Amino acid sequence: MNPVVLGVSGSPIKNSNTDRLVRAILDATGQPYEFVKLSRINVRPCIACKLCVPDNICKVKDDFPALAEKIKTARALVIGAYTPYKQIDAFTKALLERFWSLRHVNNLLKDKLCVTVLTGLSSGAVKHVNQALTQELEASEHMELLGQLTVRGNLPCLSCGNGDECEMSGINSRFGPDARAADYPYCRVENQEPVWEEGLRIGRLIGERVRNDSRMRLQRVNPGA
Repeated sequence: MNPVVLGVSGSPIKNSNTDRLVRAILDATGQPYEFVKLSRINVRPCIACKLCVPDNICKVKDDFPALAEKIKTARALVIGAYTPYKQIDAFTKALLERFWSLRHVNNLLKDKLCVTVLTGLSSGAVKHVNQALTQELEASEHMELLGQLTVRGNLPCLSCGNGDECEMSGINSRFGPDARAADYPYCRVENQEPVWEEGLRIGRLIGERVRNDSRMRLQRVNPGA
């Protein structure tokens, strides 16, 4: 059975901050859900073949067509991403490009509930990506964006093992010439209480909206129920 709520994460890091907040939101809905780590499947960028125009079915032979069936039936999407090179990550970008196949004639994403989780270090980059996501999901796909959650991420140089010696390390440029990796412990999303609590609130809101919508649909089918 396809999930009622579908969560995806573009973070390739195992059990990343992005993953954990997406999963927390899914748990809070109280609805059947599925979590998909995009780095573990094969979703290529759109190749603009336009073979999806007649029937909204992407013809590219990778993992997106199967994922699209879950997206189409899900009542809500939780989209997690991060910002390498001050842009949205390639895994999430490829997924968003493939949404194009669901838009022709019959907009299959219209009115779906959606929330985004974005992890990053640069406030300017996060703001820019969030604006782009709003444009994509609300203006282009006509989804209902319930919230955009921003997570403070971790500099990769803190955990690569060479951050204190590498001449390309971002530790000194970001934290000062005397900074050492050991001085900056891993930043966990669970300790970012405002964003964590907001994620749980939005998850509960999604669950409530889904339940209310189900009751309304039942009443339309069976007015005497």
